[in-house]
Amino acid sequence: MSASTSRRPLAAILGGVRIPFCRQNSAYVDLGNQALGTEAVSRVVDRFGLKGQELGELAFGAVMKHSRDFNLAREIALGSGLAKTTPGLTLQRACGTGFESAILIANKIALGQISVGIGGGSDSTSDVPLVLNQAFTRRMLDLSRARSMGDRLRAFKGFRLGELKPVSPMVSEPRTGKSMGEHCEMMAKTWGISRTDQDQLALESHQKAHSAYERGFYDDLVSNFRGVKRDNILRPDTTLEKLASLKPAFDRKSGQGTLTAGNSTPLTDGASALLLASDAWAQAHGHAVLAYLVDAEVSAVDFVGGEGLLMAPTIAVSRLLTRNGLTLADFDLFEIHEAFAAQVLCTLAAFESPGYCRERLGLSAPLGSIDRSKLNIAGGSLAIGHPFAATGARMLSGAAKLLKEIGGGRVLVTACAAGGMGVAAILQSP
Repeated sequence: MSASTSRRPLAAILGGVRIPFCRQNSAYVDLGNQALGTEAVSRVVDRFGLKGQELGELAFGAVMKHSRDFNLAREIALGSGLAKTTPGLTLQRACGTGFESAILIANKIALGQISVGIGGGSDSTSDVPLVLNQAFTRRMLDLSRARSMGDRLRAFKGFRLGELKPVSPMVSEPRTGKSMGEHCEMMAKTWGISRTDQDQLALESHQKAHSAYERGFYDDLVSNFRGVKRDNILRPDTTLEKLASLKPAFDRKSGQGTLTAGNSTPLTDGASALLLASDAWAQAHGHAVLAYLVDAEVSAVDFVGGEGLLMAPTIAVSRLLTRNGLTLADFDLFEIHEAFAAQVLCTLAAFESPGYCRERLGLSAPLGSIDRSKLNIAGGSLAIGHPFAATGARMLSGAAKLLKEIGGGRVLVTACAAGGMGVAAILQSP
């Protein structure tokens, strides 16, 4: 860390806790967002001695939500051991939900509106909401308005058994009809990202996550739950040969598909939570500051018009660095969400591209390259998993602890999100 930003940090990160992330339909198959989220927040309450305390805010979200999750954050606040007077704000920014919750808490602290709060998220891809299709829903509405037996019978005129088939949550972008994986395949082709490079990044993610667990890095970040001690997606024994044997998952017909189940994140269940506070609150309650959340930026791209769906973090990073007078060389670590290995590699290629940085980011020179030895050094989402709303707090708490582990510095954290959005944040040691 060479350059220094004069920007006053938004808030102090005191630490975070998550439950192990588990593959869909495995250890948490019978749990929903509220149960998972309550577990994670309860662990933060226990860790930091917050039982019975009123916090300024609990900001929490989920992406795959049932209608019963309409007041998710408040319900978690009521069930987590916090004072019953702790407010709860439920929010969602696709895969950036966990980040947005932390940013919201940090901004409120910076404004002096609150002195302490928890941000986080949970997601269950096992307990997904199934709804009635529109045809049957209309019949039910007509039935509720019926005033006579004739009206009731007419509501079911032409009824077909197929109308009872439930509708699963949409897994594709509404504007394009393509899944995130299909969009990323297009990006990989545009940027010339090879299958070998994707598999190599996935392998390194598993190796680094396993090494981090073995050295005890995750001991106070991951709390055992339901007999699970480590993320059950982690495959320390995987090899390039095993990864190379997997068939393309999204482009199965052209013969040019490179994204597989091995270099893409699996559907995951889990939850995480992060405690943020002012310096004064931390000192008054005897808590050490792990890192400061200095600044953050969100962005979006016109993926309908042809931009890469998952390229928005490049814009967020560019704006964030410019605003803070920093370059990539001023960071000691980099945490990039691994939705897909190809998406990470496209981002790195864009940082190094003079044309992209000039034409899309409006810069006179490339952002530059990243030393891969400083990237996701405790593993990433490919190995750990990605419960959509839980990844943000997972990455921020891990990044804060990494700064302490390396003796201080600065870390850049980024993530892509559905809908062509991206988020970036700067963390700095005390």
